[in-house]
Amino acid sequence: MTAPERVSLNLTEVTNARRRGCVALGVAALFGAALGGLVGLLANQTAALITAAVVIVLMTALFWVSGRRRLWLEGDEVVSKAVARKKVDLRHAERIELLVTDIRGTRTIGLLVGAKNKTINLSLAVYAGTGGRELGILILRRLADILAGSDNTSGLIFSQLLVAQLRAEAKGEAAADRPLYRLASLAPTGRLAQRLKPEAITRFVASLD
Repeated sequence: MTAPERVSLNLTEVTNARRRGCVALGVAALFGAALGGLVGLLANQTAALITAAVVIVLMTALFWVSGRRRLWLEGDEVVSKAVARKKVDLRHAERIELLVTDIRGTRTIGLLVGAKNKTINLSLAVYAGTGGRELGILILRRLADILAGSDNTSGLIFSQLLVAQLRAEAKGEAAADRPLYRLASLAPTGRLAQRLKPEAITRFVASLD
């Protein structure tokens, strides 16, 4: 038997990830130097150097792990790999939630899926201003089909949401008029990450054409 086809679920290209990695390294160096300088004013040069080195190493390691993360769909399973590999079967997911993150005006909306103590954040779209990037039509269609047959009752609601997103794109609607953008805009500002309430999502999906 042939193995299920792997379909990438990454919103960003590898080249962009590498570019962000270089920027992140520069940010880590600047932040480490600044914090080390502050410690140097309060303590001594040795303490300053140690503080700067620790901060730079920790931040670089964090960015490195984040940059190595790859996400793909394999059959009905969402697979995530950074340092370790984990997977969640969408048809048998115990938890399906909608997560919105807001970092300096850039909002990412995605599905938080979990089963057997494993949780994966599957980003569907990222928006800044009135534009952004979204997963491709074929991927959203496949996700919608899988979620429609999920054991989790929330799966059908999210399937309908993705179908509405596909319809909006087929009509040529601008990103700001599409369901995922509108849902991301509903989340209050000032919070790094927040889950949208299931009842709010249900009402929103029911209001869509």
